[in-house]
Amino acid sequence: MLTTVATVLAGLIGVGIIFVGARAFWAPQAAVGFGIPGTPTGDRSFHAWLAVKAVRDIASGLFIFILVANASPHLLGWFMLAATGIPVGDALIVLRSNGPKAAVYGIHGATAVVMLAISVLLLVA
Repeated sequence: MLTTVATVLAGLIGVGIIFVGARAFWAPQAAVGFGIPGTPTGDRSFHAWLAVKAVRDIASGLFIFILVANASPHLLGWFMLAATGIPVGDALIVLRSNGPKAAVYGIHGATAVVMLAISVLLLVA
């Protein structure tokens, strides 16, 4: 039962990160929500860097789907544990950039905690 819940939650993380990545292509101004002050959403060079991030976000979400489809909770757990470093790194970047604490803890930190919980549930299954 817990494995199923954790797998569904992992799938939702996959959907979410694919959405975040795809959104960067049609609404680059949404990057302001990442939490870095002074994000230059009107700058064409920034759009290129944002596209690089977007492609990686979409691929990360697809990796989750591949692992969910493979029905390997243990492997999915290890992947989710490793991927927890992404929101932790994002939180540290926003914190170091003097970004809003709501983004540091409420977006990136909360995502890391959820991903860690999913990892634990899958690894102990």
